[in-house]
Amino acid sequence: MTSDLLKDFNLLVSSARGNEREAGSELRYLLKELRDITVETSLTPVSGLTVAKTGIDPVQVVRKLRPVLSEKPWQFRYILKIKPIMRVVQSDIARVCEAVDELASDVRENETFRISVQKRHSRLVSKELIDEVAKHVPRKVDLKKPSKVILVEIMGDLAGVSVLSTDDVLAVEPEKRLSRCRLKGAPSVPISSA
Repeated sequence: MTSDLLKDFNLLVSSARGNEREAGSELRYLLKELRDITVETSLTPVSGLTVAKTGIDPVQVVRKLRPVLSEKPWQFRYILKIKPIMRVVQSDIARVCEAVDELASDVRENETFRISVQKRHSRLVSKELIDEVAKHVPRKVDLKKPSKVILVEIMGDLAGVSVLSTDDVLAVEPEKRLSRCRLKGAPSVPISSA
């Protein structure tokens, strides 16, 4: 594992356990198709997770891959989800809050937010983390239909932090189902992907 990449990634990719290498290879192929020749991937200490560093804005990666998934779903065999990561910090509450401070302006004055925490190999208490992070975002909370999601992905002693719109995560299987429904003429249903 490239420890430097683990401390400086901007995409978190999930796959089935045991398919991490294949998911990394698949992501490198897809991003090279998007003309990113600098993409690197690395395994993590967590089964089913791979990290990547791309030269493309990570939110734009999701937006550019969504039509590829719709038009060529067979190119996504191993990747289950792609989440853009804006900051990587130590996984303690103070460092996560510092990262949120840097990103909080992405939640505009008239917008609402939700905090989503995924913990792996960590003893942090989710409720404590959510309570502290919420203090750093002077906006209204909406747990059902937020404008933005403050994503905190904890993997051991590192945390990836992002402020995303609800459609800035690429959830492969639900989107494949949605594409099949559209092909059959069924009405589309929004996907909650964070």
